[in-house]
Amino acid sequence: MVVVPSWVPCHNVSERVEVVWFGDDASRYDHGRDHPLRPERVTLTRRLIHDYGLVDGSRVRETPARDATLDELGLVHAERYIDAVIRAGRGEPGSWWEFGFGPGDNPVFPHMHEASSRVVGATLAAADAVLSGRAEHAFNPAGGLHHALPSRASGFCVYDDPAVAIAWLLDQGVARVAYVDVDVHHGDGVQSIFYADPRVLTISLHQDGRTLFPGTGFVDEVGAGDAAGTSVNVPLPPFTGDDAWLRAFREVVPPLVETFRPEVLVTQLGCDSHHTDPLANLGLTTAAYRATAVALHELAHRAAGGRWLATGGGGYQWASVVPRAWTIYFAEMAGAGASLPDDLPPSWLEAAGRVAGHALPTTLSEPAVPAARAVDEAVDRSIDAVKHLVFPMHGLRP
Repeated sequence: MVVVPSWVPCHNVSERVEVVWFGDDASRYDHGRDHPLRPERVTLTRRLIHDYGLVDGSRVRETPARDATLDELGLVHAERYIDAVIRAGRGEPGSWWEFGFGPGDNPVFPHMHEASSRVVGATLAAADAVLSGRAEHAFNPAGGLHHALPSRASGFCVYDDPAVAIAWLLDQGVARVAYVDVDVHHGDGVQSIFYADPRVLTISLHQDGRTLFPGTGFVDEVGAGDAAGTSVNVPLPPFTGDDAWLRAFREVVPPLVETFRPEVLVTQLGCDSHHTDPLANLGLTTAAYRATAVALHELAHRAAGGRWLATGGGGYQWASVVPRAWTIYFAEMAGAGASLPDDLPPSWLEAAGRVAGHALPTTLSEPAVPAARAVDEAVDRSIDAVKHLVFPMHGLRP
């Protein structure tokens, strides 16, 4: 049975919101059954969004994805790399390790180019919705593959859909784009692609690279040349909890984004920062995701004219955490965040439980996780370092 909430919209109610579905006909972006990046996390998210009744078919709609063209992929990726992805996915022999493929993080899988192009096309469909004015906010939960580099796969990511979307927006005449990445892993691909481009502000909050892949994202990575100050990194110690993480977000992200005055806000909403995630060590709960969703929503309206393009990202508790986290984000985008019932729809719990093979949380909310004082103090030091180094580059006082 579908649960249709009685909405009490927030003050930032958008005229139109879209969620992009990559389609049942698409080749699955699937690294294999034993790989931590499970495609079911996206299908379960879609089902939870629908079972909550968030998609009303009028103001809040689901729209189909498309495939990215070779020219669109070429805005970021090298022609030789795209050709390698195509040929590897067809099963042709080659030295695919040169492009980052092989056992482990980035195995070659069938129809790799087609599946990856659909992910990028979904993010481009969301970008077009926002840029054209068809929607103020648009979300592609299958996206957020922020580690891919122009000529190399990395960190489960084949094509870098946030970077392609940003490059596409710039190619369409957008003057400035702000990219905020809340994944537990540093958004290294997007940062490196726009490291010398003053039109793009990238901000990444992530677990300290000294303790986690990809080993980058330090405070002194600030951008090059005329773009100095447009790459911003907030490395956080393991076991950072909700309060300290949110303090870092609120003290760094809004002032910089508002000063930058982007025409579009692009976000990567990885939820592998959750305290139960098996691949990282931060200590967040869904309460942090709810607060971040509200803050980003307000920031989009305050700083970017309401234009907000959101993507998914990491998250390896694919049944118990990811669908809840991304539904929280999308509900806020749709203006229903404050009134979304905490109890998960029984229809979703039954279906998702069958897929997961074990019992799942029954509510969006969950108990807080205590944080150590030493961790909070380390977070404060990171915040201070960012403010003293980067804020003056934007005319802000530390």
